Amino acid sequence: MPLLNRVQKIVDATPIHDLHTHLYDPGFGSLLLRGIDDLLVYHYLVSESFRHLDLPYEHFWAASKEEQATRIWQCLFQDHSPVSEACRGIITTLQCLGLDARRRDLPSLRKWFAAQKPARHIERVLELAGVETLCMTNSPFDDEERAYWKPDLQRDPRFLAALRIDPLLMAWKTAVPQLRAWGYAVTPSLNARTAGEVRRFLRDWTHQFSAHYCMVSLPPSFRYPADTETAWLIEHAVLPHCRDEGQAFALMLGVKRAVNPALRMAGDGVGGSDLAALQNLCAANSKNRFLATCLARENQHELVVLARKFRNLHPFGCWWFTNTPQLMREVTTMRLELLGTSFTPQHSDARVLDQLIYKWRHTREQLAKCLAERYEALGASGWRVTDAEIQRDVTELLGAAFQRFLRAGS
Repeated sequence: MPLLNRVQKIVDATPIHDLHTHLYDPGFGSLLLRGIDDLLVYHYLVSESFRHLDLPYEHFWAASKEEQATRIWQCLFQDHSPVSEACRGIITTLQCLGLDARRRDLPSLRKWFAAQKPARHIERVLELAGVETLCMTNSPFDDEERAYWKPDLQRDPRFLAALRIDPLLMAWKTAVPQLRAWGYAVTPSLNARTAGEVRRFLRDWTHQFSAHYCMVSLPPSFRYPADTETAWLIEHAVLPHCRDEGQAFALMLGVKRAVNPALRMAGDGVGGSDLAALQNLCAANSKNRFLATCLARENQHELVVLARKFRNLHPFGCWWFTNTPQLMREVTTMRLELLGTSFTPQHSDARVLDQLIYKWRHTREQLAKCLAERYEALGASGWRVTDAEIQRDVTELLGAAFQRFLRAGS
């Protein structure tokens, strides 16, 4: 069997541990998005559709979700060929579910999804995606989500929690009254007592969620060390908390929020980050572990080099604007060439359950190509890999390396 076919067969059969999504446990009801309308109004497609739509933004947002989805379907799948990665993803998803998108029949697709029983549909999607476990994004500052976190919540063990703390670190003045209302004696001025109360807040919600790690999305302007509330809170509250709880701290670097506010969630942009901040974090806090991913292509090489220097740094994912086949091949190959298998090439970043199918189907295709290329190079140098060795490597890349990295801090 040709080498690429051997690798693809193993990659396709290996279960995935998806380290970052925006999905919710089935116990959260309607917060777990699924179905064709949610697939179509995904923010990737919203921004893409406005490349063509001659429509005031406010008119689009005033419409119902079904109306928005219909407009996007007409624009991106009827009036134009769905060649973008986000559009192709919907076609892949429908095909894997046994639906014929070639009919261009949106009403029949809606009817099919409406007929699916939620529990069975969840099982089928996870099976088609090959996902064994996934990490959610859980924020105590989200009023709608927080209402579900009650002692009698029945958790699905495949849906793991991750504690998201962007409002705490990026909007401290706004977070203070919320924390005080919840019984934490913080003050706008940063001092030892406030640091202790923030740590108590983080500990309480880590235990409430059974969170596997703590995370934040940071703008290109982030610096560390720095005379800022963000840097102070990280140094005096977040990092001590992570050491106490044996947690990794995940940094998603390079998001420019609201570049075009009229697009709402679809209006965020990208900027190159100063990775000296990440270098300083890793160097000054050897007992902390850091997961890191960069949104800008320009940061990918430096991130890999930093990971070679700091064993407490684990690069992961090709997300949002780098989640295209071309860039994923480029970034994954670079990581393989410089890090071996000591990284996690992808996380789905899925916001809609059904997206797991295409995001991982497309990822497996590109990962197999990258690995086969490296194994071919090894063969030319006189080293032949066995199927057992390929399986070991693929298992590492699809979640085992990430899980071991998390356990190392426990």
